[in-house]
Parts: sequence; structure tokens; C-alpha cells
Amino acid sequence: MKTFFVLALHFVSSLVFAQQITGNFPVLANQYLKLQGFHHFDTYTIDSIKVDEGGSFVLKFATNDYGIGLLSAEGLRPSVVVLTDEQIMVSWKEQDEDYQLQVSQGEENLLFQQYINEQPKREQALSAWNYLQKMYNTDAHFRGKKKPIKAIQQEKTRIAKEESRFFQGLADDSYIQWYIPMRKLLNSVARVAQYEPENIEPTRNALRKIDYSDARLYKSGLLREALDNHVWFIENSSGALDSVFADLNRSIDIILAQLLSDEAKYNEITDYLFKLLEKRSLFTSAEYLAIKVLNEQSCTVDGDLANQLEGYRKMKTGNTAPDILFSEYTYRPEGLQANRLSDIQASYKVVVFAAGWCGHCTEEIPKLGNLYEEWKALGIEIVLVSLDENVDDFVRFVGGLPFTSTTDLQKWNTQAARDFHVFATPTMFLLDGDQKILLKPKSVDHLKSWVDWRIRD
Repeated sequence: MKTFFVLALHFVSSLVFAQQITGNFPVLANQYLKLQGFHHFDTYTIDSIKVDEGGSFVLKFATNDYGIGLLSAEGLRPSVVVLTDEQIMVSWKEQDEDYQLQVSQGEENLLFQQYINEQPKREQALSAWNYLQKMYNTDAHFRGKKKPIKAIQQEKTRIAKEESRFFQGLADDSYIQWYIPMRKLLNSVARVAQYEPENIEPTRNALRKIDYSDARLYKSGLLREALDNHVWFIENSSGALDSVFADLNRSIDIILAQLLSDEAKYNEITDYLFKLLEKRSLFTSAEYLAIKVLNEQSCTVDGDLANQLEGYRKMKTGNTAPDILFSEYTYRPEGLQANRLSDIQASYKVVVFAAGWCGHCTEEIPKLGNLYEEWKALGIEIVLVSLDENVDDFVRFVGGLPFTSTTDLQKWNTQAARDFHVFATPTMFLLDGDQKILLKPKSVDHLKSWVDWRIRD
């Protein structure tokens, strides 16, 4: 019975760690070498081992690690390996005061190494031919020379076919058959947006064809880059702001539609995308995403994320903002006896949530103080809700500010902050006299521009 148990344990172990990377690198003798994998937005350690005195090592990985891996050690630049159903043998070759990974066994990795060794030369040659082609098409000294123009195009075609033949030679289930084109697409984004207007539409379409339900993407280390580059590309290639938001919203529709059958991924991608749009101040599309997700019946959104998204739905432009009851800790400018926000009679009201412990607030809020008298004459009142936690901090923060300031010393549990779904400071809202939300400014300068454009004029 004991023998059976030991054999069974060995069998299970062989399933868990089915493949291995072996190698020899004397420079790493007695140092630790680590194999890392990618899981969604994170990296994790698959295996780690101390290299023996002769520089030999064995690292193990399992089927659930299949994807892209990184070999790393102190003083060694991380090297990419393809983790798949094969035994891998590697070494490092000294080159230009650095060490380059050399694969001697493992078909997928040998092909991957072949591509990364050959492709830079092809791309360098294509760049040169493109330069010459442009010269022969535009420069008066060369324009009309048919033979050179034909030869240039023939060589470009040959190089393209050479790369195409490489991919045609790969197995249908080859990981690099998927990975290399994805890597190339993401690497091309900045170049296309800045220098290749003719390729903007094809690149946008290619980005929209990325399948966010594909398990390979989550093991590639490219998930974050795919979303970041997608948003950046649209922001920098779609022209006017209205077009940017229209294109972003279209991409949001496409991405989320792919994930409706996988609730965990739906939540994960939504959360990351929402934070990315906010970080880049693309609030119109962040609002679109929030409302779309909250109205979706097929997936349940995590509680914390749902609360943030709900803030966009309840506090979107055009809605009526909640009232704010001023606490006993309230500074009121002379002549203003309001006990709540709705008591203030003004054509416009600026509500700002801030705190003395917020470094950005201490930069932004004094700007409002400097504008207050000028704006008051235009019918604009300002109310600051402080998220400070004690009276002394509140007094230090708002002392000298000329407009209404209030706090209940509850930080994020401040009732007004909860009612307005505030998750960051400073957060600002511009309301009309009936407390309808007109604008959610990104900064005081943004608010000032709106005032100068819509009120002063």
C-alpha cells in the first residue's frame, strides 16, 4: 500500500511539473536563477534554484504555466522563453558586454529565437528600402526611374514573403504563431500614431480584433500593454475629442462583449479599463463604461467596483446633485448664513472635495481662493467639503480661504463624500442654481476655462 502511495505521488508530481529547462552558465555558479510566469496583470515565480558550482541548473514548469516565461538572476538581463509542451535546454553567449540567451533544445524556442534573430535585419532592410522608395517617388533627381522603383518594390515584396513563410511553417497550435504578431502590433502603436497616418485605420481595427477572452493573452505578459496601447492609440489618433470618445466607446463595447460569458475576467478588465480611463482623464468614456456595466444583466460586478461605477451613474452630467448639510465645523464667508448647499442662492455652485493631507489639494485649492471674488461677481459660489479627520487639520487647511468650508471629520465616511460617490481628492463638481451637474472638472484650470468660455463670454 505504501509503495502504491509513493508511486501515485510520483505520478501526480510528474503531472504538476511536466517539463523542465536545463542549462549551464558558469557565470551564475552558486547564484539563484528564477523562472517567472505571467498571470493576467501579475507575474509569479514558477521555480527558483541555486545554480551548482559548475553552472548547471534545472528549472521545472507545469501545464498551467504555459505561455511566456522570464529567466532572471542578479546581474542578468531577463530572458524570454516560451513555456510549452517541450523540454528546453539553454545557455548564454557573451555578446557586446552582455549575455544573450542561446537555445539548443526545444522546437518552439528554437523557432522563436530564429525569428528574433532574423526579423530585426528584415525590418532594418525594409526601413532602408522605404526611405529609397520615397526618394525615388518624390525627389526630382530620381522620380520616373522605373527600373530602380520596380527593383525596390520587388525586394520589399521578397522580404515580406520571407517573414510570411516563417509563419506558414509554424504549427497551428504554436504559441508564437499567436504571440509574435500580437507583440508586433503593440510595438507598432506609437510609430503608426505619429508617423504613419495611412496605417491608423488598419491598426485601430487590429487592436479591436484582440480577443480578451483568449487564455493565451493572460499568460503572455501583454494584457496590460494591450489595454494601455489600445486606449493611448485612440486618444492620439482619433482627432477631435468627440471622435476620441466615440472611438473609445466603440472599443469598450467590443471588449466587454467578448467577456460576457466569463464573469471573473469581465470584472477584472472592467476594473482595469475604468481606472485607466480615469488616470488619463478620459472621464466621458469612463462614465460610458460605468453606465454600460451597471446596466448589463449578464454579469455581476464586484461590490467595490460597483460602488465606484455607481458614482458615475448617479453623478453624471445632467443629474441633480445631492444636498449637503453643513456641520458644526463650518466656515462661512461674511453675509452668507446657509446651513446647507441648497440654501445658497447663486447662479452656479462649485462643490469641491479636498483635504489638507492631499498634496495635490494644497496646490489646487488656493487657486480657487484667488478666483473667488472674481467668480462671486459672476454669480458663482464655492463650497469646500474637507475630508480632514480633526479640527486642527481642518483649520490649518481652510484658514484664509474666502469661501464656505465644512467638515464632519469622518474622512471617506463623510456623508457628502458618500452621497457624491467621491473616491479621490480633489474632486470637483460645477452645478447650476438648481444643483444640476454641468461639469466634473479635472482641475481648477479646466474649471476656469469653462467659466471663461460659458459664463464670462
